[in-house]
Amino acid sequence: MAEIIQERIEDRLPELEQLERIGLFSHAEIKAIIKKASDLEYKIQRRALFKEDFINYVQYEINLLELIQRRRTRIGYSFKKDEIENSIVHRVQGVFRRASAKWKDDVQLWLSYIVFCKKWATKAQLSKVFSAMLAIHSNKPALWIMAAKWEMEDRLSSESARQLFLRALRFHPECPKLYQEYFRMELMHTEKLRKEKEEFEKAKMDVGNLDYPEEILKGELARIIYKNSVNIIKGAEFHVSLLTIAQLFDFAKDLQREIYDDLQALHTDDPLTWDYVARRELEIESQPEGEQPATKQARAVEVGRKEERCCAVYEEAVKTLPTEAMWKCYITFCLERFTKKTSSQFLREKRLERTMMAFRKAHELRLLPEFQYKQWIELLLHHNFLKEALEVAVAGTESFRDSVTMWQMKLQVLIDSESPDVAVLFEEAFAHLKAQICLPLWISWAEWSEGAKSQEDTEAIFKKALSAVKGADSVTLKDKYLDWAYRSGGYKKARAVFKSLQESRPFSVDFFRKIIQFEKEQESCKMVNLREYYERALREFGSVDSDLWMDYIKEELNHPLGRPENCGQIYWRAMKMLQGESGEAFVAKHAMHQAGHL
Repeated sequence: MAEIIQERIEDRLPELEQLERIGLFSHAEIKAIIKKASDLEYKIQRRALFKEDFINYVQYEINLLELIQRRRTRIGYSFKKDEIENSIVHRVQGVFRRASAKWKDDVQLWLSYIVFCKKWATKAQLSKVFSAMLAIHSNKPALWIMAAKWEMEDRLSSESARQLFLRALRFHPECPKLYQEYFRMELMHTEKLRKEKEEFEKAKMDVGNLDYPEEILKGELARIIYKNSVNIIKGAEFHVSLLTIAQLFDFAKDLQREIYDDLQALHTDDPLTWDYVARRELEIESQPEGEQPATKQARAVEVGRKEERCCAVYEEAVKTLPTEAMWKCYITFCLERFTKKTSSQFLREKRLERTMMAFRKAHELRLLPEFQYKQWIELLLHHNFLKEALEVAVAGTESFRDSVTMWQMKLQVLIDSESPDVAVLFEEAFAHLKAQICLPLWISWAEWSEGAKSQEDTEAIFKKALSAVKGADSVTLKDKYLDWAYRSGGYKKARAVFKSLQESRPFSVDFFRKIIQFEKEQESCKMVNLREYYERALREFGSVDSDLWMDYIKEELNHPLGRPENCGQIYWRAMKMLQGESGEAFVAKHAMHQAGHL
C-alpha cells in the first residue's frame, strides 16, 4: 500500500511544483499539502474503506481548487490551468468513480459527483456521469428528468433530452411527472426553433436549406406527447397540469384550445374540471385589448362581471355534479374572492352575499363538510350575524355530533352572544363526546369561566377537568391551572396548586420552571422553596434535562442564601443520573460556566 500512496503523491508533484513556481503557494504550503494528501490517500487505499474518507478527500481537493481560483484572481495569473486545475479535477473524478462504484445505491453521492462535474468538468464528462448513474438508478424518474433538463438547457441538445425521456418512459410508462416534463421540453424546443427561424428571417437569410418543418413549428411533437399521455394517465388533474404547461407558450394557442376542449369532453364528472373552467373566466377579458376600464369604479364593475361569469359556471356545475366535493370547490372560490382586498364597497357586499348564499344552498342539500361549517360560522361571527351563526352551529353539531370542533364553534357563538346557557352547553358537549378528545373544550370552559364566573367556579372546572382528562393531555391542563392560580391568586395560590398536583404525574418541565419563576418574582425569594422545586423537577426529568441541573447549581451559587458548597454534590448527582448526550452537554455547559467564573 505504501508504494501505491508514494506513486500517487509523485503523480501530484508536477502540479505542486507549478503552484510554487508561479507563486500561488509557498514552499511551506506545498509541504503541508503533500502531508495532508498522504493522510487522505492512506485512508482511501486501506483495506477497510469508509465513505466519509472519500467525501473528506473530495472536499479537501475542492477547497484546494477554490483557493487556487481565489489566488489566481488576486495576482491576475490565468495560465498553466491544464497542468494544475485539470490534474486535480481528473483526480477528484477518479475518487468519485471509485466511491460511486462501491456505494452504488447512495443517490446523494451521485448528486455530489454531478454538482462537482457541473462546476469543474467538461460537458462530455458530465454526460458520462449521468449515464453511469441512470444505469444503476433507472427506477428514479426524478434523476431521468434532471439528466434530460441538463441535456436540454446546458448542452442545448434537444435530441439527447428527447432520447432520455423516451428511455425513461420505457422504465416508467405511467409516471405523470415524466410526461409533464417531456411535454414541457418539446414545447421549449419548438419555441427555440421558432425564435431561431425568426432571427434568420430578420437577418434576411435563406432558411430554405434549414430544417424547420411546419408541423414541428406548430408544436406537433408536444401534441403527440399530450395525446399519448392522456390515453395512459387518466383524470382531470393530470389533464389540467398539461394545459397549465401549454399556457406558458404563446405560440401554442391551438394546442391549448384542443386540451381545454378535451378536458371538458372527457372529465365532466370531475369537480376539478368545473373548478378550472369556472376560474378561467377571471382571465378572459371582456374589453378589447388596450381598452381597459379607466376609473376604479369601472374596474370594480368589470371584476364583478368576471366573478358573475365564474359563479354562473359553478351554479351549472353543482346542478350537473351535486356532490360535496363540487360544493367545496364553489365555496372555496367564493371565500377566496371575499378575502381578496378591495376598496369597492359594491364588490365587498356582492362577494359576501354570494358566499353566504353558497353556504346556505350546500347546507340545505346536506353537502357541506365539517370544516366548511366552521368557516361559515367564523364568517357569520366576524360580521356579527349572531342569530344565524347560532342556527348554523346547532345544525353543525346535529350533523357532526362527535366533532369537538363543532361543539367548540357552537360554544363560541353562545359566548359571543353572552348567552346564559354556556355552562349548560359545556356539560351537554361532554355528555356527547369521548373523554379523550375533550381537552380543547375543558381549556375553553376554564378560559371562559375566568372572565365570566367567580374564582371558585373556575377552580372547580379545573379540578373537574383533571379528574376527567388523563395521561399526556393532563400535562397541558396542569400548566394552565398553575398559570391561572398565579394570575388570579398570586404566589400563595400558585404554591397551593403546585402542592396539590405535585404527585399527579405526568408533568412537563415547564410546570416546574413556572413555579420556580413565580418564586423568584417574590420580594422574599426563599432558597428553601427553590431547592424543593428543583428536587421535585429532577425527580421527574433529572436523567434527561441537563439545563435543570445547571440552573440548580447557578441558584446555589448566586442566591443570597445559597450554599456554594452544595454544588460539588449536585454536579456528581447529575453525572450519575444524566445519560448519553445529555451528560456530555452538561459537562460542556459546566466547564463553560466554570471558565466564566475564573
